[in-house]
Amino acid sequence: MRYQRRPRDDDRLRERLKALAEERRRFGYRRLWVPLRWEGHTVNRKRVYRLYKEERLMVRQRGGRKCAIGVRSPMPGSAKPTLVARLCA
Repeated sequence: MRYQRRPRDDDRLRERLKALAEERRRFGYRRLWVPLRWEGHTVNRKRVYRLYKEERLMVRQRGGRKCAIGVRSPMPGSAKPTLVARLCA
């Protein structure tokens, strides 16, 4: 006697996962798992993660840090002496 694996029907779950990921771009697989459970899919997070990776879904990255363009130059000096310069003189 050996364990007979049952075939999985992931097609409906895959389509719903892709639709939710398109609707909620900032949600990862953990946050997409919750609405799937609300809709009645009895699925655990590991299976959602597997399908999420197989469909090549990912959280959309936000823009990176802005960097300076061009050559840096020193700031021009001020016309008035500063308070520190007046106190030291």
